[in-house]
Amino acid sequence: MIENPVRLVPPRRHGDARGWFTENYNRDTFVTLGINSTFVQDNHSYSAPAFTLRGLHFQTPPRGQDKLVRCIRGRIYDVAVDVRRESPTYGQWVGAELSAENGHQLFIPIGFAHGFVTLEPDCEVTYKCSDTYAPDNDGGIAWDSVGIDWPMPAGTVPKLSAKDTHQLALADFDSPFPYDGRPLAPLS
Repeated sequence: MIENPVRLVPPRRHGDARGWFTENYNRDTFVTLGINSTFVQDNHSYSAPAFTLRGLHFQTPPRGQDKLVRCIRGRIYDVAVDVRRESPTYGQWVGAELSAENGHQLFIPIGFAHGFVTLEPDCEVTYKCSDTYAPDNDGGIAWDSVGIDWPMPAGTVPKLSAKDTHQLALADFDSPFPYDGRPLAPLS
């Protein structure tokens, strides 16, 4: 069976009356999960208002980035969109709620656009990247061009950056990402 390229990674928490301990990343553990990335950059974002939407972003080859995303304060809905040309699941997406409470992480490989919406005020998100930021390879697609079922109240207009208000629609995007033989599957 071919592994899903996007992976939801639930934590193992060891707790007692004082609280809990978890190991967020261990290379050997992640290799057993089929995640062989070497991470070289950590990012941390803070979003003050609820329904701040960041995405859908990626870096193009040769500076593509695998990402390992987690929410350390608040709750977000995190998504990955398949943008690999010739993929049978091109344009399809998966999403999961990540929160400080559940500790879940989402692994998003190269060839997927990534974005999230905050579900409450004062959210902090951290993520590891397999390459450093490269402005010449920075790219994205419009958050509302994929058909994502963003969990926002009817009529809500998300808070967007200037950059995210001017992204190409998926239908106008010419993907530089090759398909690797692993179709996107629902998260388990």
